Amino acid sequence: MIYPSNFEQKIGFSQIREMLAEACLSPLGRKFVERVSFLDRFDLVQRLLQQTHEFANILRAGEDFPSQYYFDVTEHLNRAALEGAFLEVRGVYEIKMSLRAIRQALGFFVEADEDQYLALKALTQDVTVDRQLVTALEKLVDDSGNVKDDASPELQRIKRDLIGQQTQLRKQISSIMRHAKNEGWTPSDAEPTIRGGRLVIPVIAEYKRRIKGLIHDESATGQTVYLEPENVFELNNDIKDLENAYHRELIRLLTAVTNQVRHHLPALRKAYQFLSLLDFIRAKAVVANKIGAIMPELHKRPVMKWKNARHPILHLTLQAQGKKAVPLSLDLDQEQRILLISGPNAGGKSVAMKTAGLLQYMLQCGLLIPVDEGSEAGLFGDIFLDMGDEQSIENDLSTYSSHLQNMKQFVLFADKKSLVLIDEFGTGTEPVLGGAIAESVLSQLHQQKVFGVITTHYTNLKNFAERTPGIVNGAMRYNPAELQPLYQLEIGKPGSSFALEIARKIGLPKNIIEKAGTLVGKEKIRYDKLLEQLEQEKTDFEKKNAAVAKHERKLQKAVEEYTALKDHLEETKQDIIRTAKGQAKLLLKDANQQIEQTIEQIRRSQAEKEQTKAARQQLDAFKEKITPEPKPVVRRNGSVPTGPLQPGERVALIGQDSVGELLAIKGKTAEVSFGGLKTIVKLEKLERPDPNVVREKAKKEKELATATAPSRGLDVTQRMADFQHTLDVRGKYAEEALTTVMNFMDDAIMLGIPEVKIIHGRGNGILKQIIRDYVRTLREVASVSDEHVERGGDGVTIIVLK
Repeated sequence: MIYPSNFEQKIGFSQIREMLAEACLSPLGRKFVERVSFLDRFDLVQRLLQQTHEFANILRAGEDFPSQYYFDVTEHLNRAALEGAFLEVRGVYEIKMSLRAIRQALGFFVEADEDQYLALKALTQDVTVDRQLVTALEKLVDDSGNVKDDASPELQRIKRDLIGQQTQLRKQISSIMRHAKNEGWTPSDAEPTIRGGRLVIPVIAEYKRRIKGLIHDESATGQTVYLEPENVFELNNDIKDLENAYHRELIRLLTAVTNQVRHHLPALRKAYQFLSLLDFIRAKAVVANKIGAIMPELHKRPVMKWKNARHPILHLTLQAQGKKAVPLSLDLDQEQRILLISGPNAGGKSVAMKTAGLLQYMLQCGLLIPVDEGSEAGLFGDIFLDMGDEQSIENDLSTYSSHLQNMKQFVLFADKKSLVLIDEFGTGTEPVLGGAIAESVLSQLHQQKVFGVITTHYTNLKNFAERTPGIVNGAMRYNPAELQPLYQLEIGKPGSSFALEIARKIGLPKNIIEKAGTLVGKEKIRYDKLLEQLEQEKTDFEKKNAAVAKHERKLQKAVEEYTALKDHLEETKQDIIRTAKGQAKLLLKDANQQIEQTIEQIRRSQAEKEQTKAARQQLDAFKEKITPEPKPVVRRNGSVPTGPLQPGERVALIGQDSVGELLAIKGKTAEVSFGGLKTIVKLEKLERPDPNVVREKAKKEKELATATAPSRGLDVTQRMADFQHTLDVRGKYAEEALTTVMNFMDDAIMLGIPEVKIIHGRGNGILKQIIRDYVRTLREVASVSDEHVERGGDGVTIIVLK
């Protein structure tokens, strides 16, 4: 039972119904919107909510679901049901396109996973679309609604002949028109036109006898006549005959298609019922996504455990203004059945009550509601509403009488499955008597175990709720310092009306306010003062709590930044270790070469004392060159440039002497190349190196190169003879392959090889990328390119040296 009869208008559901109708794609869905009603069957409500929930997920996921051609073809199907009737071309087109939408929808659910859209898939049972019927419709009309020229061989022939005759007619008419214009018989800007289905030319009335033919019409002024020249009589007649033949053939084809449609009418009506439901469910899903609605956990028993519920109309209105609606949370169950909301005027009490009623009504109409995840909802058997002024001259009812009439209905018919919604309970008559009657009615409703959301200003009702189990006070919060409503519902304590404070704020004379305070009594003033003090303390506590939460967020952010910095340093450490290992391998290679040369020299000189001594001295000198020295203490001087670092500069990590090149800056990070290896570091960890250190390091590298050059040149001829111009690194790990390539390129550069080839294969491209990135860092490399397609393509890299 829904009371009163205008419940939907009072609670605001009529606006929801309008939104649903606007979201429908066709009259098919709007018919279902008109039939939306309150339901109390758990299985039915659950199924309707699940359908809407699944469709909302389809829309949110952006799935390719058909959203066009939801035509209402009821009129066409009814026409096809008549024996001997035939459909018009428009009817064939609409049936064809809407059946295509139905087939696409069925195909969508067939292709979906087995555990997806179960409630929507259940709608597809017994829905079929005959493929031969669709083929016949497709053959007759195209996607623009025009008859296809090749719908039948006869139609195609007629169309071809018709085009030929029309072309010939236009040529003759054009010839006659040119002659008439030259003679001045017809206006210079005149063009052929159609009168009575025949092609004619406009002629100035005084010259109508100059051209033989039949006059079909004249202009409104009589100055121009529309004449069919005698020369084109036969052509116009032939065209008319062909048009009649075309029309007869088209009717034959339409009749044949209509007979097919008539044969499948029962299946088609089921299919269009399915399409109608899809349109309706889609509209519910569109509205749900628009208002941020979800499907709460549903129970058979009456219950309201809503988290951050929002009034949908208010939500959309404020959203359009760039604002947000303040949500409210409700918790009504068997232990706490009635919520009594108090607070100042314009503080949001009525909105809270209407939100509860509207969302519950929407839910039991099969609509999703705007609450947060984790909310729970139940089903009520009845909803009773008392709100607003119901004066009636016809029924001789005052405002208060209408309220009492509603209370009578509530007491007589409400039970433990009923939801009672009352706004401004007890108002409309003398306060003491009105409050007493309201308390008596509230006591009776409590005994009947009804559920309810009630708003009031009466203190006796707040006290009754405080001492009565099953009824709980709720307050619309208010800022006592600024006397501004916060629109926040707080359950567990009553609210103050702040009447004297508001009167004081708007400037009512002080003596009047003091007099009012005296009249109301000290007990009432003390009660309101306690509520005001409690509200102020709560506001102060929330501010302090917010400050603590902000501080905790700062600490959390600092911990996250420290962890990220630690991880970054560890990554940088690993990069430096890998670089050092690579450099150590190069030094080890040079050392082995030096030792081999020394041994070879000693062997050739047959271990003569002087020759051996000289070789040992040379080896000791090389040893000194490659022995690492202690890191110098970098002291900055005025010669180091100042200002932000720029790409292309030489940089060093703070506290280290490794010098690299700054390649690029991206926000607070930088891309740096150390020894040919690129790495990402934080910009704040980089500095400009001391010029003296850079020069000293360069000098040492030059001396080392000079010291090792002679030893490498001892067997250069032999090494050139043994050098292989092609290196195959397929199957190797990236690090191993890179080391092999580094050694290979060192030998190629040292021996002056003009061109080399590295075979790395295709794979996933990682090995190729690493090798090419390294090779491009070498100054001696002139170009890097792919091998010819027939000889390996991008699986082989060709390197040309300078």
